[in-house]
Amino acid sequence: MSDNPLLRGARGERHLLLGNEAIVRGALEAGVHMISCYPGTPSSEVPDTFYRLGGNGRYKMEYSVNEKVAMEVAAGAALGGAMSLVTMKHVGLNVAADPLFTSVYTGLPGGMVVLTADDPGCHSSQNEQDNRAYARFAMLPCFEPATAQEAKDMTREAFRLARELQQPVMLRTTTRISHLRGVVEFDDLPDSQPKVPFTRDPGRFVPVPAVALRRHEALAGIMGKARRFAEGSRFTTVREAPDPTRLGIIASGVARDYLADALVAGGWETKAHVLELGMTWPLPEERISTFLRTCDRVLVLEEGAPLLEHDIRALAQRQGITTQLEGKDDGLTELAEYSTTLVMRRLASWLNLPCPAKSVRSIDRDLPGRPPNLCPGCSHRAVYYATRQVFGDTAIYSSDIGCYTLGLLPPLRTADFLVCMGSSISAGSGFARASGNQVVAFIGDSTFFHSGMTGLANAVFNQHDIILVILDNGTTAMTGHQPNPGMLQEKLGTDNTHMDIASIVQAMGVTQWAKVRAYNVRAVIKALETMKEQNGVRVLIAEEPCVLYARRALKKVSPQVAEVAQQGPEAMRCLEQLACPAFYRVGDNLAVDPSLCSGCMVCLQVAPTAFKARKRQGGN
Repeated sequence: MSDNPLLRGARGERHLLLGNEAIVRGALEAGVHMISCYPGTPSSEVPDTFYRLGGNGRYKMEYSVNEKVAMEVAAGAALGGAMSLVTMKHVGLNVAADPLFTSVYTGLPGGMVVLTADDPGCHSSQNEQDNRAYARFAMLPCFEPATAQEAKDMTREAFRLARELQQPVMLRTTTRISHLRGVVEFDDLPDSQPKVPFTRDPGRFVPVPAVALRRHEALAGIMGKARRFAEGSRFTTVREAPDPTRLGIIASGVARDYLADALVAGGWETKAHVLELGMTWPLPEERISTFLRTCDRVLVLEEGAPLLEHDIRALAQRQGITTQLEGKDDGLTELAEYSTTLVMRRLASWLNLPCPAKSVRSIDRDLPGRPPNLCPGCSHRAVYYATRQVFGDTAIYSSDIGCYTLGLLPPLRTADFLVCMGSSISAGSGFARASGNQVVAFIGDSTFFHSGMTGLANAVFNQHDIILVILDNGTTAMTGHQPNPGMLQEKLGTDNTHMDIASIVQAMGVTQWAKVRAYNVRAVIKALETMKEQNGVRVLIAEEPCVLYARRALKKVSPQVAEVAQQGPEAMRCLEQLACPAFYRVGDNLAVDPSLCSGCMVCLQVAPTAFKARKRQGGN
């Protein structure tokens, strides 16, 4: 893809880019040498773009098995003198926190940028944690872009600062910033950037307690340099209102975008001075203090936790500044995402002016819900149906992070609890031991390699009583079909090694295991019935390529589709128990949408007299 503008574009060119694509361009302009990641929405397009581009020798990149490993790979590369980028979603930083904190102590001569993409509103996540707290906790300089242009420019600046300080630097985005589109003006791409020669220094890079204590003390000086950098950062700007006013607003992150829209929509541009913070840690305390002293009242706008608000209150208290500070309220809380309308309402109240924002139109309560659903033909559905036939509600179902989490909804109902990625085995083991209930745990192939293997080793070692179903669909499906160690060798290519899950399970000491095709409902039921009567650790590997991956990457499309052969109770039972999205009602009858049907033919196994196969026609 050498003709891609991200790789060939020159200074002055302007291109419409996704926020995540702009980050890629910024890293390329900085001269990044190494990229590692574990894919996670909303960060996934960054490594995926690097992967598609190939780089023409500019960089190396890898999909690591989890975020901790990705952080360690990037840190090792930066220790070796390379500029490295490690990317993950916000919860992934929890997994990577151990090497991150230590890397801050030792420092990394080559320079490492940590992209963490937060997800306010839980669009694709199990929590709304605000990773700006990590910047404060781990002592990381932090940039927060609000536009695609800033995403590119701040990435480049983050690399420059990381190399100058020899410290990790955080680039924190949110879903809206990662996925917005905007015009980005390019700078030149360097031919290459030098790597910093490694100098052996165990007194810095081997953090035994005596070394770590000295490095912790040294961090104060390093953060002092970072603070001076923040004071002069071009990403911290003040817009002074043309009219005389003693009102001010301080904003960061995506709240800067909502504020700009709200001020224009309300005609309030002259009503308040605005301080925008692009580098949000360490805070430019002198510039903030100067701004506060020019105002009688200041409103702090930030999406997520009131971190900035609390920091500014503490700063004002230390310096004896009496400016009235306001921030979170009943409307702009710590919950979910902000919007232009929400910010307009807060501003109208704060300015004591009428709000021109229209009322949000209420949703008709009679409209049917449209919850997330497994794809038509997803092999997980067949396994969940078979599991329900064997266990019903007699077993407790321990779920995990991935497409298969969608098994929680009726009629499948195969998710009773979920802790975090890779937890289904270990949490399920603990539940079974504490309660005495039979537990069936589900985990996907990518998640198994991510953090499920340790849980399985623990279950075998501690002789837990649990059935583990590994849903092997041959790819990292939920985040966009990225490779994992279990992918087929012909799709991985020659640079990677295929790892066989069955061999790993046996090597870990599991003696009660079986492997079946997920679409073979009878085989799945038979295997589960056998395991139901056994004790100890039992593993069922259910293999079937992700239906979307098979269609897009493997170019496999079933030549057949299903159709209803006979209406009646059996057809309706299949609808109620399988609930394939390709099914739909026509009055009192059932029909199959051939454009959605994948040809898995599970319905023919569930209700053989109600369905039949026919040849797929046209382009369906």
